[in-house]
Amino acid sequence: MAKRITIAIDGFSSTGKSTVAKQLAKELGYVYVDTGAMYRAVTLYALRREFIAEGHFDPHALIAELPLISLKFIFNPDKGFGEMYLNDENVEQEIRQMQVSQFVSKVAAIPEVREMLVAQQQEMGKGKGIVMDGRDIGTVVFPDAELKIFMTATADERAQRRYLELKERGENVTFEEVLENVEERDLLDTTRKDSPLVKAEDAKEIDNSHLTLAGQFEKILELFKEAINN
Repeated sequence: MAKRITIAIDGFSSTGKSTVAKQLAKELGYVYVDTGAMYRAVTLYALRREFIAEGHFDPHALIAELPLISLKFIFNPDKGFGEMYLNDENVEQEIRQMQVSQFVSKVAAIPEVREMLVAQQQEMGKGKGIVMDGRDIGTVVFPDAELKIFMTATADERAQRRYLELKERGENVTFEEVLENVEERDLLDTTRKDSPLVKAEDAKEIDNSHLTLAGQFEKILELFKEAINN
């Protein structure tokens, strides 16, 4: 049996972490876990409970209800990946909306939220053969991962990708709004006290501002081959 490893993919928002992680997991026959979806689902819960509203955020109310939040991924064979379920409801589409994006970094900065989700993520990865993407996978969740990748791109390029994605879904947003959200999330992700977004010392950095998806995937496959041969 081929050696199975843990692959941690970290990076800024809208760098295509999830896209390449799904692609890699499918190619290798590994389990894929989108940790961003988990934080988005908790954010959606807070929005629905009105712990978050315009100009208002009550983290203490959310912390008090964390035991009531059940998260799980259920594999969708038609899509080829596990979709996010919040308390047994498929919320995969709803968690990708701009309203959730506006608040997810604030929710992810709450230590109690991170503690709960990191414990779940570590449990998912015990058997190896996993590709997990997020903000702190290589630094906190799996500091001993055999392959760590850190993805980055310019803010303008990432905002353009996100803008086109949202427009395709029919959301009424402007490029300026999306760019502002990208830059705000970068600031919050890199400056939060608990598990800030940083590149692990042993991570391989990939700037995909000007890379094609195929070129990027080939690069990552080469890194994987190096990792399993070490």
